[in-house]
Amino acid sequence: MKKGILCSAAIVALAAGLPAQAALAGQDASAQAESDEGGLGVILVTAQRRQESVQDVPIAISAFDSAELSSRGVSSALDVTQYVPNLVGMNNTGLGSANSYYLRGLGSTESFPTFDPPVGTYVDDIYLSRQNANNLSLFDVDRVEVLRGPQGTLFGRNTTGGAVAVFLKDPGDVFGGYAEAGYGSYGLWTLRGSIDAPLADSFSVKLSGYVQDSDGYARNTVTGERHNEQDGWGARIGLSGTLSDSISWRGSYIHTLAEGANLVNFDCDPANPSNCDGRFITTGMTRDGDFGGRITGEKDGYGLGVRTTMDFLSSNLQIDGEDVSVNIITGYVYTTQDFALDFADGRALPSINNPFPPVAGYTLGGFTVANEGEYSQFSQEVKVSASLLDGFADVVGGVYYFEEDNFSDFADVFSISSPATPPPLGLPLILGDRTITNSTRAWAGYLQGDFNLTERLKVTAGIRYTDETKRMSVRDNRASCNDGTLEATCLDNANMFVPSSAIVPGGRAIPRKQNVKIWTPRFAVNYQASDDILLFASATKGFKSGGWNARGLSPSELLPFDAEKAWSYEGGFKSEMFGRKLRVNMSAYWLDVSGLQTPSGFVRPNGAIGFVTRNFADYENKGIELEISAAPVSGLNLFAAFGYQDDKYKISDDGADFDIYGVQSVAAQLENCRAQLAAGLVPGGDATACAQGIVGADGTLTSPVRTPKFTLAFGGSYTAELGSGLSLTPSVNASWRDESHVGTNNLTFYDDPVTSSSGTVYQNNIVGNGARLAGSLSPARWLVNGTLTLKSEDGWSISAECRNCFDQEAVESTLANVEYLNAPRTWMVRGRFDF
Repeated sequence: MKKGILCSAAIVALAAGLPAQAALAGQDASAQAESDEGGLGVILVTAQRRQESVQDVPIAISAFDSAELSSRGVSSALDVTQYVPNLVGMNNTGLGSANSYYLRGLGSTESFPTFDPPVGTYVDDIYLSRQNANNLSLFDVDRVEVLRGPQGTLFGRNTTGGAVAVFLKDPGDVFGGYAEAGYGSYGLWTLRGSIDAPLADSFSVKLSGYVQDSDGYARNTVTGERHNEQDGWGARIGLSGTLSDSISWRGSYIHTLAEGANLVNFDCDPANPSNCDGRFITTGMTRDGDFGGRITGEKDGYGLGVRTTMDFLSSNLQIDGEDVSVNIITGYVYTTQDFALDFADGRALPSINNPFPPVAGYTLGGFTVANEGEYSQFSQEVKVSASLLDGFADVVGGVYYFEEDNFSDFADVFSISSPATPPPLGLPLILGDRTITNSTRAWAGYLQGDFNLTERLKVTAGIRYTDETKRMSVRDNRASCNDGTLEATCLDNANMFVPSSAIVPGGRAIPRKQNVKIWTPRFAVNYQASDDILLFASATKGFKSGGWNARGLSPSELLPFDAEKAWSYEGGFKSEMFGRKLRVNMSAYWLDVSGLQTPSGFVRPNGAIGFVTRNFADYENKGIELEISAAPVSGLNLFAAFGYQDDKYKISDDGADFDIYGVQSVAAQLENCRAQLAAGLVPGGDATACAQGIVGADGTLTSPVRTPKFTLAFGGSYTAELGSGLSLTPSVNASWRDESHVGTNNLTFYDDPVTSSSGTVYQNNIVGNGARLAGSLSPARWLVNGTLTLKSEDGWSISAECRNCFDQEAVESTLANVEYLNAPRTWMVRGRFDF
């Protein structure tokens, strides 16, 4: 196992800790802030890198302290996404340890380290650069802040969509803690606990841990195994101390292990379609299998599944002066991720003639990726906050350094069969076996000032300068590429060259180094119209780093793509009324992105998967976001969240038909697609320019992915005092998501034959005629969650919960036309004792 870097483990912190903390957060400081009459607690955030009330921040932000999370029944990372307007979250394809987030239309399902996510994630002010492990279970959550829109001034690179910040609880200054045990569906059992131990008047330690194990909700009817489990354990040491009247320090060390996959599964057994009682898998791969020497390195011995470890280390030293404070923030994250995943369920990939290929049970999978990965990152920040000119200006600024080094040894195996090579082994083809290393070195300086022009009017100006350098190197592991010769097909540094052609005369070398130097400013104004109403408007720039299409299967496909840049213009208001019993926040925005990075997976003519990522288009998203919270009487908490967005790709018709690497422009592809359709050819069949990339089956640009036009969430909880020190708290919440596409090319199969002008008859179509069979279109769906908690003043409690209580199915992703569904209904019973 080699080095590795965690990925966006940010919302992460919820996966294990919140069931414990959120269900019983009555002693949290924020809960104490509620009035006896039943008002909303004051949530303090650091969205502007200094502590202030969420209602005073002129930013579109959704903030949840542990009391708020408790009132909404949050029990996992993905639960949070249900309550944030215009945020879509789902478990990533294959990787049970990874989540993907789309905020205001910007997101990515890529977990490979030459791609960066556009939603930056932070744990205790430490930026986490990857998203192949951001569903790891952390714990001891104090609050979660979701900042919508670019955050390039104070948070830096890779925040074009926004930022998610998780803050863990500091050790308490009195001895105490909790112990919890739970049992639930699919054999899931959990143990959790935490202890706060003051070691001196000025120094405390928090020890926390969890372990969980399950059978998995998907049953493999070929091998008899169960998959999509939630296995793992983790431990945290939190430290907090006051070194003097002006110096304090806090730090954490966390180690986690997660074993679990998000394998493609079906609501009816593909081997027996009449059996629709459960979730089913039919790959022939097994947990204890291997590749029999067909690929190189440790990954040759991997069986079906995923194993991810993470070590997280943070330190924050704060030095306070009369009007100035300095924070020295240091972070180190090391992650390993090893897996062998079958993305085709042990058979061929869906096609227009066969959207449900027959079960083959290939022992090496239909399309399998085996990966050994190690990822490490280090960051150092010095942040200065000051109040100047008798409070006229509040300033925050600093310098930031970041580096990461990634190692990925991975292979692609594609199985076919013939009369001479029948299933279950078939004929495994090694499409690629290579080692890729990539690194990033970046430094930045930033400064932002809030200027109080009057008691009610404030203007903000800020700017950040970033200088970032990336490098990538590739080595082909196949024996034929290491026998003293280097064929042109070998994935090697020496072959990173686009051959000469009529489109690329003389050929072109593919660079293995990228550098970007960029300024990202921010301007804002906010006006306190009354004690209860804040009006604000802002303009902010952000950028997402460039990278390489490292999943390419030929040297000429390992192409670079440039940074994407975003400007966001937004305005809105924040209000609290009736003695803080009602809170209404609303914002409207216009997001303008240039050079949008658009990744796409497609099926090659030989049936194998291909991948391409380019800056194919610009992007525009306009939307409205509304959040309402209410606590009309003591014990009752209500909420609602509404999001609307209208987005589209934008391309230029005036550019060249091909870029400098010979890749066709979207405008030229559109022209070809329309010509093919006019000639009577069939998209998905012989109209090969259609339903590829961001060109749709009808000869228009596709709809951007995971941007439902409307999202809605609402719910509430009520704590009823039963007497004798007992209370009962039911909590119910529901979320609705409008239909949207989850595949870049919007390809969906419909049950209606179509004949091409060439005479070829296709058994189905992809233009929307007939009943939907499978594919990119994700129909609208409701999800309902519920929790019931009985609590005693003596410290014990019992809770019962269900997630996706009505077992609703939703298409969350597609990869090469294969659907990935959300998790089925689950339930759990927990017992806890606080001491």
